Amino acid sequence: MELGPSLHHLEIWVPRPPQTGDTWDRLLAALGCAMTQEWQGGRRYELGAGYLVLESGPDVRGARHERQAPGVNHVALELSTRAHVDRVVEQLPELGWELLFSDAHPWAGGPNYYAAYLENADGYEVELVAKE
Repeated sequence: MELGPSLHHLEIWVPRPPQTGDTWDRLLAALGCAMTQEWQGGRRYELGAGYLVLESGPDVRGARHERQAPGVNHVALELSTRAHVDRVVEQLPELGWELLFSDAHPWAGGPNYYAAYLENADGYEVELVAKE
């Protein structure tokens, strides 16, 4: 019996080359994702069984991601516990991300769905979902 597909990698084009200390780098470090490769204009981070690439270059158009336009709205990452989600949320100001739907946090996704919805200044949204 063949298994269904799993995510191999996700590549996100960003308006500026990724670098140490930018919002993505700080968030991924707080999540425990190691940067394993770097080249001019890009970086690769380990993400569970797959990996995430952040890349910028001459083909990238625009200075801000518009998550409400057709295309990818957000990336959802599963964390093992609610406490891990909470620890990251506490660090958001230092990480350069804002909490979306703060009036309904952490239940913005529903009464049985513990998650945090984050957005950075470039318009990217990341959802952190507690597995437990």
